[in-house]
Amino acid sequence: MYTERFDKRNFNELRPMEAETGIVPNAKGSARFRIGNTEAVAAVYGPEEVKPRHIEKADRAVILCKYDMLPFSVPDRAKPGMDRRDIEISQVITNALNRAIILEEMPRAMINIRVYITQADAGTRCASLTAASMACADAGLPMRDLVAAVAAGKIGDSVCLDLTKEEEDFHEGEGATDVPIAFLPSKNEIVLLQLDGRVSKEDLKKIVEIGKEGAMKIYELEKKALKRRFSNESKS
Repeated sequence: MYTERFDKRNFNELRPMEAETGIVPNAKGSARFRIGNTEAVAAVYGPEEVKPRHIEKADRAVILCKYDMLPFSVPDRAKPGMDRRDIEISQVITNALNRAIILEEMPRAMINIRVYITQADAGTRCASLTAASMACADAGLPMRDLVAAVAAGKIGDSVCLDLTKEEEDFHEGEGATDVPIAFLPSKNEIVLLQLDGRVSKEDLKKIVEIGKEGAMKIYELEKKALKRRFSNESKS
């Protein structure tokens, strides 16, 4: 049984969040997104020349994304360099942004995206995707919509939003199931849905619904951060 969350939040409550854009001076666009004790920083470069040339596409841009969890981001120092998980999350971010960015408007170009986890307490792929989406918008790339991502899941017999590492590691009863979800809100389109654990079809529907509710709150925060950035620019 899991009747009360470790951090006392309601089951449908997000952790405290912060979002800002334009934080990396030499990048075309950049953003920072923090949710609880998880923080991601993203920087976007391009559109630029495609390298290596064999990946160039005549009818659209290509996205080259690199996700990196910095060594000091977790209590047990992370190993430097990309491992299998980093490569997988890099691809997850790429796949979602392929749906969000209008790549056909930038043929024979490359969008270079770097995402760094500076602090980790679960939900790093969702925080990374959210930060990367804001950075792409900050770079002025043509987009169908922002991507809003959050992890939901089931702990014991309770459906929960925005799991922490402590909750992911919960082992009593049925344990924990983690479901990273990402949406294009204005399109009502899911661009990421992964499952780590077991869950019934009915519970998965509840998880997706609570995830969508949480993602809409993140979406509003993203829009506010971008409006604040462009408002500050217009005043300067």
